[in-house]
Amino acid sequence: MKTVLLIILLASPALAQSAPSDTAVAPGCGVDHAKFAVETKSNQHPAAQPEAGKALVYFLEDDKEFNSVPKPTTRAGVDGQWVGATHGNSYLYFSVEPGEHHLCASWQTSVVLLQGHQSAAAHFTAEPGGVYYFMVRNRWIKDSPAAEISLKPLDSDEGLLLVSKFSLSVSHPKK
Repeated sequence: MKTVLLIILLASPALAQSAPSDTAVAPGCGVDHAKFAVETKSNQHPAAQPEAGKALVYFLEDDKEFNSVPKPTTRAGVDGQWVGATHGNSYLYFSVEPGEHHLCASWQTSVVLLQGHQSAAAHFTAEPGGVYYFMVRNRWIKDSPAAEISLKPLDSDEGLLLVSKFSLSVSHPKK
């Protein structure tokens, strides 16, 4: 009996280790294999308001410094789940509960020939009724092997201005 107990105690740290995960390292990202079909609508700029007791997050993709085509499709993640994707100079928005949240921006398909960062992360604390803007900047200079992506909060006035100029992204998961 003592031997069995000793084996269980010695094995317990190995059993407590978590199994390899299919999620990206950043806490805001979803599973790596998720893909989205994206349609952009340049003439639509809905005036979204936060749902009662929730906050609203705008996720804007700026590709003006991505000097190649096609532009990347960028997935938007919050708290470990993908909520949609953008493509080109476009945006999407989604609601979140009040509290701390972790965001992720990640290129849907890694460009094998490019080196550099192809995902970015940020966190923020949402207040009920709050509206938050985050800018994803995709950057790649022609004939350079390095590409990068960044995710930063925006001032609300700048966010509103860019939403009025960017296209609305409508996305759905690919099967």
